[in-house]
Amino acid sequence: MSKEEKKGFFRRLVKGLTKTRDNIVSGIDSIFSRFSSIDEEFYEELEETLIMGDIGVYATTEIIENLKKKVKEQRIKEPVQCKELLISSIQEQMNVGETAYQFEDETSVVLVIGVNGVGKTTSVGKLAGKLKGEGKKVVIAAADTFRAAAGEQLNEWANLAGVDMIGGQEGADPAAVVYDAVAAAKARNADILLCDTAGRLHNKKNLMEELKKIHRILEKEYPEAFRETLVVLDGTTGQNALAQAKQFSEVADISGIILTKMDGTAKGGIAVAIHSELGIPVKYIGVGETIDDLQKFDSEQFVNALFASKEET
Repeated sequence: MSKEEKKGFFRRLVKGLTKTRDNIVSGIDSIFSRFSSIDEEFYEELEETLIMGDIGVYATTEIIENLKKKVKEQRIKEPVQCKELLISSIQEQMNVGETAYQFEDETSVVLVIGVNGVGKTTSVGKLAGKLKGEGKKVVIAAADTFRAAAGEQLNEWANLAGVDMIGGQEGADPAAVVYDAVAAAKARNADILLCDTAGRLHNKKNLMEELKKIHRILEKEYPEAFRETLVVLDGTTGQNALAQAKQFSEVADISGIILTKMDGTAKGGIAVAIHSELGIPVKYIGVGETIDDLQKFDSEQFVNALFASKEET
């Protein structure tokens, strides 16, 4: 991504996080200005503001403990001096690590799961466009045969991204679609096979069976491919997104999160909670409708956008 594109995305992220910022940061700022010394009450109020901002109990506890440690080590007395330390504590909670995007550099299969309505099919299309833009040869498998119009929607995205799509009839066996897509990916020397799969959490047993079947086919037909499983969550749903991530992690070996609809939500703090509570990193973040509005998650960029000053907004 060029410097200009990075700048553009950062601006969209800053704008998208306005409601979250109003929800969390204004509360934090008022604590910093109200307190003249760092005491238990100061920490308690900070803690409450972070939890209310959807950052979650587990992540908040870690952030506050980390902050207390740094305050002690650096012998800080003024609450105002804590702000940068708080920001870096939140960033540390969210670091995705060195190997998070390993699948991009190998022949790989990426399974994308998520309930209907979270922006799953759209995310597959955007991710295909992003990887194609990085010079990868991408094939999409339209294995969400459960939802009417999922295939048509994905086909539009495939055309927009300029990648091949393998689909099946509505109601077809998703594993059969993946089987055909693997054959196509091998024949076309694809770098990445992106599979849009159905996410039906109200019937976890079926979903589990479906994913097991898909994995069996991949193990048999494409053992050399690196396996990545991403779950798509709707950022506007806050704690509900965390509950969904937990449920999906019970049926699938999830390696990352795609967090969508981060533009205009007051619950953007959920990105911190998910990573911290489940140990699953947010790998991509979506802040809009266009194909360029899905980008790799950068904890530093995210927290800077969250705490951005008025001038930057």
